[in-house]
Amino acid sequence: MGTTTNGTPDKVHGEGNYEATRQYNRATKEFVESGRVEEAARDAAPRSPEEARAMREAERAALLRAKHQPDGTVDDTMEGDAAQRGTNSRSSR
Repeated sequence: MGTTTNGTPDKVHGEGNYEATRQYNRATKEFVESGRVEEAARDAAPRSPEEARAMREAERAALLRAKHQPDGTVDDTMEGDAAQRGTNSRSSR
């Protein structure tokens, strides 16, 4: 658990910000129930083969950054997760 600027224990952060998690979960549930998920997915889809390629390259670069940990070790689970769902989750569109 961290401390605030005045030296008192920070009860909101540390292992997790529980209120932020509740807000996120509530907003996510409301969004899913709104019926706008399919529309948002269509809006996020690549508009050209070039944009699709750029999105795949960006995903690969992010996965590579996530794979290398600050202590120098390599976390292979990210690569495995990407392989399980395909190199591009948008490719089925």
